[in-house]
Amino acid sequence: MRVATARGVTTLTLDSPHNRNALSTPLMTELLAGLAAAVADDAVRAVVLDHTGPVFCSGADLKETAAAYASGTVPAGMLGDVLVAVRECPKPVLAKVAGPARAGGLGLIAAADLAVCAQEATFAFTEVRIGVIPAVISATVLPRLHPRAAAELYLTGDTFDGRRAAEIGLVTAAVPLAGLDEAVAGYCASLVKGAPKALAGTKELLRRPAATDLRAEIAELAELSTGYFLSAEGREGVAAFREKRPARWVAALDGGPAESAS
Repeated sequence: MRVATARGVTTLTLDSPHNRNALSTPLMTELLAGLAAAVADDAVRAVVLDHTGPVFCSGADLKETAAAYASGTVPAGMLGDVLVAVRECPKPVLAKVAGPARAGGLGLIAAADLAVCAQEATFAFTEVRIGVIPAVISATVLPRLHPRAAAELYLTGDTFDGRRAAEIGLVTAAVPLAGLDEAVAGYCASLVKGAPKALAGTKELLRRPAATDLRAEIAELAELSTGYFLSAEGREGVAAFREKRPARWVAALDGGPAESAS
């Protein structure tokens, strides 16, 4: 896997084109390490999942899986750790998909907060066609997909393109391949404008379960909102807005003063 950081964005590039970036144990181990390093680096505001070669990710490494049968375990079990790490990363994660994704690769895309694909990219939940089910990836995929689309695509294993992926909620946007880099750069430029702790808090907000008591929920959220307004980031953000200047966490990307400690 390749790792590069620029202007607050760490790009983790799946770099195993010989097996179509299949989720082997070595690749998943490197991905987990790369995510952990990005989380630990205060200069990193967002993470992009990219890939080399024509394929984003072909899913589980079936050669490794077949070799592991004798032990009674399969590497797919580690996929859950990867999906949790991506989904619970306190920094926004964006998947950049220029080519095909299958099976576990779709779980990775769904785990990301944002996903931009080429319209020409293809996708398929192929598990039923090899006698297994899309079990682990369902934790991240099913909350994204429209229920009818999920049933159709899970049960048939049929291939669909980037436009359909956007229509059913698997990706945020589908753009022509020639415009993919520009679209991802645009999202990254927006993400790094957010305050680091506010971005992390917003990700937690997006994962909150549905409320059963609306009044209690609103009271709790009002208290949460007050805490952010009174925080160092909140005070700095309000001051920057009123003074018509970049907030310190934005200025820091250009070598300006770092944001205030909370």
